[in-house]
Amino acid sequence: MMDIDKKNLKAFGETLKKHRKTKSLSQRKLAQRCDVEYSSIPRIEQGLVSIQLLTVFELAKGLNIHPKELFNFDFDPENK
Repeated sequence: MMDIDKKNLKAFGETLKKHRKTKSLSQRKLAQRCDVEYSSIPRIEQGLVSIQLLTVFELAKGLNIHPKELFNFDFDPENK
């Protein structure tokens, strides 16, 4: 995986974590509220895995937010 991909996966994960903590949810509680395995949540938050769009929808559903909120981070396509 290119550095840019790792950087953006990490930024996505940090945004997910921020929303989860804002809602006062544990990783386990978030997993229970959506169709995502508990063991995947920390890996997603750390930017260690690439996820499918359906997973983004599930996470948004569990957080009760619009999926676009999970993409509210600085995206640098040139990795500057």
